[in-house]
Amino acid sequence: MTTTYAAPSGYSIENVEFWTRPLAERMADFAALREHYALVPGSFPDTEFGPGTNFYSVIRHAELCEISRKPQLFCSGKGSTALQDLPQEALEYFGSFIAMDDPRHARQRLVVGSAFTPRRLATLVDSVGAICSELIDEMCEKGEVDLVQALSAPFPLLVICDMMGIPRSEFQTVLQATNVILGASDPEILQGRDPFAAILEAGATLVGLMDELAAERRANPTDDLTSALVHAEVDGQRLAPEELGPFFILLAVAGNDTTRTATSMGMHILGEYEDQRHIWQDDIEGVTSTAVDEIVRFASPVVFMRRTATQDVELAGEQYHEGDKFVLFYGAANRDPRVFDDPERFDVRRHPNAHVGFGGPGPHFCLGAHLARRELGIAFRQLFERLPDIHPVSQPDYLSPGGEFGFPLVSGVKHLRVEFTPTKPIGRS
Repeated sequence: MTTTYAAPSGYSIENVEFWTRPLAERMADFAALREHYALVPGSFPDTEFGPGTNFYSVIRHAELCEISRKPQLFCSGKGSTALQDLPQEALEYFGSFIAMDDPRHARQRLVVGSAFTPRRLATLVDSVGAICSELIDEMCEKGEVDLVQALSAPFPLLVICDMMGIPRSEFQTVLQATNVILGASDPEILQGRDPFAAILEAGATLVGLMDELAAERRANPTDDLTSALVHAEVDGQRLAPEELGPFFILLAVAGNDTTRTATSMGMHILGEYEDQRHIWQDDIEGVTSTAVDEIVRFASPVVFMRRTATQDVELAGEQYHEGDKFVLFYGAANRDPRVFDDPERFDVRRHPNAHVGFGGPGPHFCLGAHLARRELGIAFRQLFERLPDIHPVSQPDYLSPGGEFGFPLVSGVKHLRVEFTPTKPIGRS
């Protein structure tokens, strides 16, 4: 397979240049491709981390959902977050259940799910609100800030650290490590380091931190999620000590990225659709639920996951072979007019909204979707109430997509300047 399928703009999906343009331009290219192809063939060259590979880009909603629902035919265990099969050294740190298949996936998710329940998450609402308020207190007198640094990045990660029982003294360590994993292709993040070595070092840092905390919680349990995970047992199944560190990486990286990116992109999008901002701000109670899901649909923070055919299969009327790789592009599927009325329109009251921003249906649907929705709702509620005229004054500065790793895994935003009328912190007269 050598054919390159270029969009009308002249860019092909596998080229870095495709991903350096504004969101609207990328989505316009996907829209044009989607009307002609259910799956778009592409290729990725050899790198120092492995041989080149061919793949199929899945850009329609129906095929993405079909693949997601059938893990027995389309597996995750050969590397779900990269185009190439991941080397064993990387899987050691990044092999949590997002990159597993049954029965191991089902066992881990069952044990984790027994601790990571909606009831437990419901108890976090007060603390989530308090963390958000604390961060807005730190920015509210300034009148202009980088929203990513002031709120979007620290907010969901502080929630996760508090939930896991990680002390605030370790927060910067966790933040720096997750920034490297999320932005391993960006020169500003890497600062001259080798990308693969930097990722492994960041992974080792997070695993070491969690192993130390888990050992403490085994000996002295508390009421945090780490204690619940190390002591959780379902039908005689427990997490092995070496499985907890990779789960924490998944939680600290994937578990905070949707909220982090959606907060920044949501503010940017609302700046472009002021009528929708007014609708939401005038009825926060009634609109927040649908508005949050519309931000996730429209921005689609997670760019892709990859699946691999376990046998010869038919998809969209075409035959594919065992070992074929399929790259699920969530943002493209979330603009499919076969599912969404006027999909290029941002509508804070959109209903129904069958978006796949938290992953397609099936066993790998995001375990933290409930928490992410709560965080986003609280963040925008507090911003609207405390800084009612907050608005972006710059375009989003995206993470650089990078050659060694193919497409960006997340459409991360490094910087977004916002302005607002300064106010006093809560509790200060």
